[in-house]
Amino acid sequence: MQSERSNSSSKTKKLIKTCSIWRALEIVGDTPTLLILEAYWLGERRFDGFCKQTGLLKTVVSDRLKRLINNNCLVKIAYCERPRRYEYKATEQLIDFHPLALAMLHWERTWNRKPGKISVTLTHKHCGNETNPIPVCKCCRTPIDPRQVAWKTGPGVGYMEAEYSRRRRQSAATEHDTRLFDEIIQVIGNRWATLILRSLFSGINKYQEILQDTAMATNILSDRLAELCQNELVVKIPVPEDSRKVQYKLTEKGMSIYPILLTLLQWGDRWRPAPEGPPLLLTHTTCGNPLELEMACSVCDTEMLPADTQYRWQ
Repeated sequence: MQSERSNSSSKTKKLIKTCSIWRALEIVGDTPTLLILEAYWLGERRFDGFCKQTGLLKTVVSDRLKRLINNNCLVKIAYCERPRRYEYKATEQLIDFHPLALAMLHWERTWNRKPGKISVTLTHKHCGNETNPIPVCKCCRTPIDPRQVAWKTGPGVGYMEAEYSRRRRQSAATEHDTRLFDEIIQVIGNRWATLILRSLFSGINKYQEILQDTAMATNILSDRLAELCQNELVVKIPVPEDSRKVQYKLTEKGMSIYPILLTLLQWGDRWRPAPEGPPLLLTHTTCGNPLELEMACSVCDTEMLPADTQYRWQ
């Protein structure tokens, strides 16, 4: 699925740059899967509970649970023999998505303007305080800002054939579907929109350049760019050297998605690595060290590990 292709094959195949973010999105990059993971973090472990918590059809829940099992993120364990019933337990791979959940929650708390929407509080058991997770550099402990990050291609950079699996697009989550995530689940749950954001963060901001970088169909690209603009993540502005043309620029709201992409990048580098090494190398210019994101407690500034994070909702 992720096989490398020579540059010459790009004449006949639609290729995109190898990307650890994309590999992670192959696992969690759709709305139903993220809703199931949200339910898992909130303590759900059984099939009927996932259906009730997410509001998804049983067939959809069953399909996504099977995919998570096939991708070594969940295991199915019998908790009752007669009648035989099962619950689902996270593997280390799924537990390693916990920073993604915290980064998405941090974004929601910063940008979701709907009163009372996010009804979950977090307690950091390490210090005993209610907390808000903060994305920081592991070395210097300062909050991560994409404008303070330098990047260069790594040894694993290459090209892969763009394989956009045809999952049915989900409608917006209803009011009772989400407790942790609301707006952001519609972005990260759409892999094409996330791939556009990856392009913008790497300095690719003109329509034709984004089209070439993502290798998606023109109608899909136009639709997703329009949605990103409508959601105030991206704005369309004139090109300085030619005002008849336009380019796309991330807003502050869009910039704040960067830590979420970093959690996906780190997960992909760890669990779906390229044989040659990471495709992208990041440096935190604030401290000069290789950038590694950590989700830290806003009170005691230590890493929020899954075992030390308690979710409680009203």
